[in-house]
Amino acid sequence: MNTQSKSSPRLFLTDPERMRLRSRGIKLRDISAIELGVLAAVLECSPERAEKLRASALFQTIPSVGPAAADWLVDLGYRSLEDLRVESGPALLVRLERLYGHWMDPCLEDVLWCVVYHANHPGSDKVWYDFTQKRKDYRAQHGYPSSRPTLAWHSAP
Repeated sequence: MNTQSKSSPRLFLTDPERMRLRSRGIKLRDISAIELGVLAAVLECSPERAEKLRASALFQTIPSVGPAAADWLVDLGYRSLEDLRVESGPALLVRLERLYGHWMDPCLEDVLWCVVYHANHPGSDKVWYDFTQKRKDYRAQHGYPSSRPTLAWHSAP
């Protein structure tokens, strides 16, 4: 069963960018499939911005991945699911926490496990909570790195 999201991704677009998409009849849910050069031309933005927007839209097609998690993956430099096939939820979490300087909600690690799973099993119907026990078992066995930030996500500025 394929439960890839049919809803529109939430993207941080400027008002002029939204108007340009509307004037061309382009729906937000279609952005992940648009060629980069075309998207940059339509939005009148840099290829880098178009690439980030397209990647965020793509990641939001995975069940359980919302705009914040999608943008965090973009901030880590990922632009495609293929790039994530060799990753792991724990490794992604360590990189995110290092990047932002605070530890993240444990459920985010479940989402990251889910993203890697979907990168390797396209069309899966698994969602974040299908990975909670795997994360708990992994952390019980391996713990967290000693370099993990001490500031919690809910206390970060």
